[in-house]
Amino acid sequence: MSKVPHISEAEWKVMEVLWAHSPLLSHEITEALADKTSWHANTVKTYLARLRNKKAVGVKKVKNSFLYHPLVTRAECVEAESESFLQQIFGGTVKPLLLHFADKQKISVADLDELKSLLKKRK
Repeated sequence: MSKVPHISEAEWKVMEVLWAHSPLLSHEITEALADKTSWHANTVKTYLARLRNKKAVGVKKVKNSFLYHPLVTRAECVEAESESFLQQIFGGTVKPLLLHFADKQKISVADLDELKSLLKKRK
């Protein structure tokens, strides 16, 4: 996996739209986010500029318009964010994370069964 940039929570919303439907014009992204945010078109353009600077989004000029597309996959970003979270909060080890969620009852019985099955396969 290449170097995946850190993407902020707001930028993540823009990326979700691009991962689902790209390439898109900035106003199409703004429209897609309208039910989730009250962002003005300029706000979306600011996030797109940041994402371009981070090399998470590419742009192609077509006539007088700009089409935006992701340069990183959702899976790459999930992996990078997961690693960052695990390192920052749990010192890079999975056991304290699993114990935390199991202790706080945030894992359903079905999820525990699936996790047990996965762990048996990895053994």
